[in-house]
Amino acid sequence: MGDDRWLDGDAGPVVRPYTLTRGRTRLRDDVLDLISVVEATGLPVPPRLRLDPEHRRLLAISRGSITFADLTSEIDLPVGVVRVLVDDLRAENLLRVLKPTPAGDVPDELVLRKLLNGLRAL
Repeated sequence: MGDDRWLDGDAGPVVRPYTLTRGRTRLRDDVLDLISVVEATGLPVPPRLRLDPEHRRLLAISRGSITFADLTSEIDLPVGVVRVLVDDLRAENLLRVLKPTPAGDVPDELVLRKLLNGLRAL
């Protein structure tokens, strides 16, 4: 068997996701939601840091603000892999992740409970 077993004619090279994340499957901090906004901080990459091509592509895509869901579709990698790669870049202060906040007034919990009870009564 040659190196052909690592190639798929239609899909290209077969690379397991854990090789891209160096075996990591969990984030260092909190959960990264699909609606979170990701943006590059604009800081230069430290000379000591050797970024993989996937990390560099994420940085390039994130030059402007982009939702995590859109970022994932742009780079065409599994969501779990992109989460770990974004977490790597966030740990190096190369990316920032912004949680969306509700615009305007947030409804009171009592109002929401009454609405839910009314819907249940239907």
